[in-house]
Amino acid sequence: MPTYEMYANDPGDRLWHVPASGAARFGWEYDDGRERLLALYQKGKDKQWDGQKRIDWDLEVDPHDPLGTPDEALALYGTPYWAKMTDDDKGELRKHYTSWQFSQFLHGEQGAMVCAARIVESVPDLDAKFYSATQTMDEARHAEVYARFLHEKIGMLYPINDNLQSLLGDTLRDSRWDMPYLGMQVLIEGLALAAFGMIRDTTTKPLPKQILAYVMQDEARHVAFGRMALRDYYKQLTDAELREREEFVIEGCHLMRDRLRGVEVLENFGIPKAEAEELSEQSEYLHLFRQLLFSRIVPCVKDIGLWGKRLQQAYVDMGVFELGDSNLDLLMAQDEEIAERLDAERFAAEETERVAEVEEAIEAGAEG
Repeated sequence: MPTYEMYANDPGDRLWHVPASGAARFGWEYDDGRERLLALYQKGKDKQWDGQKRIDWDLEVDPHDPLGTPDEALALYGTPYWAKMTDDDKGELRKHYTSWQFSQFLHGEQGAMVCAARIVESVPDLDAKFYSATQTMDEARHAEVYARFLHEKIGMLYPINDNLQSLLGDTLRDSRWDMPYLGMQVLIEGLALAAFGMIRDTTTKPLPKQILAYVMQDEARHVAFGRMALRDYYKQLTDAELREREEFVIEGCHLMRDRLRGVEVLENFGIPKAEAEELSEQSEYLHLFRQLLFSRIVPCVKDIGLWGKRLQQAYVDMGVFELGDSNLDLLMAQDEEIAERLDAERFAAEETERVAEVEEAIEAGAEG
């Protein structure tokens, strides 16, 4: 079925045109490069995977309970609306929420693919061009697997959220070559890692766990790439230039914090927008999620050197300032370990099945 027939809400025009600006940069030095970045490029090549083969698409998914997460995660839980809902209504609500979440993941991955391609075009250093070329392929694979999950297992999509689209547009319209790094590698990818991780660690369903774990394994490299490149570059900027980028970060963080409410879902269940916003704001799950949301972003922003007084105060006001001391390297290492453990468990189970099949064949032959 064409995607446009699967949207829960009207997505509008089939194409979103974002005017591009900035220079394409070529360099003629092919031997020079930063050792850390070239090592990350090699890792990016080594870690390429096929979304059709690495993920077990034969696993069944109940579209009315796709994630198996607690009902407390739904904004309507415990409200008068929830008390009036039948089991079928609750299943439909879970379907819509999962569709909304994974649709934002899908649209964000397409945005990441475009931004990574822009980095290839605009970044002046060849070693960064090399790595961002591998990232472009990673993001294409992520969009592929999220689209397949939504089409084949959920059967419904949601349009891109207005605030995500606004941040993505601001990132792409800026002519400065470092802005796709800052908007995508630090803010949107940091947001994605937090969102993916919360679902990965709470879902009881193997297929979404596989998808999220394998995507997060790639994203850990992408954030490391952004940190390396921006940390080096921002050491060279003036205070005024750094303040401009800090203002961009502050605005982007507000947009992301305010976008993750799923108000569109509640409106589709007949709840007026103002009340839907209020119900979402009262959700304890949303409050927890917002804290986790910034667990990847705040330490990364601090690490790359954007830590002026205004930005620090913004994080104090958001209640996330203390996350600047989080161990980002440890979080990324854990993301990689979880993906590798899932692979090991799956391969071990497949090997056990093969051994059992061989033993049965031998027994059958002996009896014959």
